[in-house]
Amino acid sequence: MCQMNVLEAKTNFSKIIGMLERKEEKEVIVARAGKPVVKITLYEKKKTFDEIFGIAKGKFVVPDDFDEPDEEIARMFGMID
Repeated sequence: MCQMNVLEAKTNFSKIIGMLERKEEKEVIVARAGKPVVKITLYEKKKTFDEIFGIAKGKFVVPDDFDEPDEEIARMFGMID
């Protein structure tokens, strides 16, 4: 972590971005009158549903009738006699 004042951060903004991209710093704190007010970090894109659950893609096939009622299961839950 590195800390700098507002004027220094303003002057070196492109360098700050470069330091973060190169992983030289994890975050940069910008201070006003020596007191931290802002933390600059790399933007981390959140994973989409497909990125999280896509690891199983192609490993199995869901049958076309997957969501159709099933008498055997209905009987197991006492929904029919």
